[in-house]
Amino acid sequence: MKNELELRQMRYFLAVAETLHFGRAASQLRIAQPNLSLQIKKIEQTLGHALLTRTTRGVALTPAGQFLAARAATLRGSFDDAIRTARRIGNGEEGTLSVGFSGSAMYGRLPFVLDRFRRQYPKVQVQLREMYAHEQQPLLLDGTLDVGFIRDGSRVQGLKMSSLSKEPFVAVLPQSHRLAKGSGAMSPGALQDEPFVLFSPRIARLAFERTLAVCTAGGFTPNIALEAPQWVTIVSLVAAGMGVSVAPESVARLNIPGAVFRRLRSRGSSSIDLWTEAAIRNPAAGHLVKIAKNEFGQNLSAASLAEPDS
Repeated sequence: MKNELELRQMRYFLAVAETLHFGRAASQLRIAQPNLSLQIKKIEQTLGHALLTRTTRGVALTPAGQFLAARAATLRGSFDDAIRTARRIGNGEEGTLSVGFSGSAMYGRLPFVLDRFRRQYPKVQVQLREMYAHEQQPLLLDGTLDVGFIRDGSRVQGLKMSSLSKEPFVAVLPQSHRLAKGSGAMSPGALQDEPFVLFSPRIARLAFERTLAVCTAGGFTPNIALEAPQWVTIVSLVAAGMGVSVAPESVARLNIPGAVFRRLRSRGSSSIDLWTEAAIRNPAAGHLVKIAKNEFGQNLSAASLAEPDS
């Protein structure tokens, strides 16, 4: 004899407890009445007590039956709620979503992407983590992060990368600099004798190389006098007169007093890219990717800059 009750048996008991009639309960459950009676007897045998008293008009609950019916109804409600929640999580409408981002990725459309996702999926808890691209890679591969937004991302085995946007470079100058009062686009070569403030290539190799390429295309290799880890620091140092820099156009949105931004005549560009696992496990991540695609106005198809798995 089993000493545990099955969920199916409890459903049978609740149907009888709610209708107080074996015939109506059997019809509701779509099973034969003798089978229902047998299941109720098995429950009573397991408990060692009668749950129902048979009467000429139907059945009545015993005190033990009344208690079990009340508790079972509560448990059924919890179980139904668990099923609904599991279904929402499976649909990506509830749960958690861990998102990594490089700091400068927030200077463009990314905040609007996150706000739109929050409004469309309010029951998904978004966990934001600011980190460099090389820090995101292992966390995306082991599933700790679901989505990564990076500046000038590179192809990584096991990850799918999609390009969201491209933007030109601008010169960053102190307000007191002789070139700061100019208008129109300027040649990168005009900066060849200036000390530069840039970030280290150890932090973001491809971003550094793209910045360097703007200068080399202008006929010079920049004299890097200072290195800093974030664009907000770099622009602040330039504003203080510590040198000049070349930055993606969106960096100008920092609006730091004392810094002036001028367009450059250059074909170089910087990109905002998105990393996910090759096979997305968290359904909510798929919703975020779709929203990013719509917000940035780019096609994030499987063919876009995807890294082969081999």
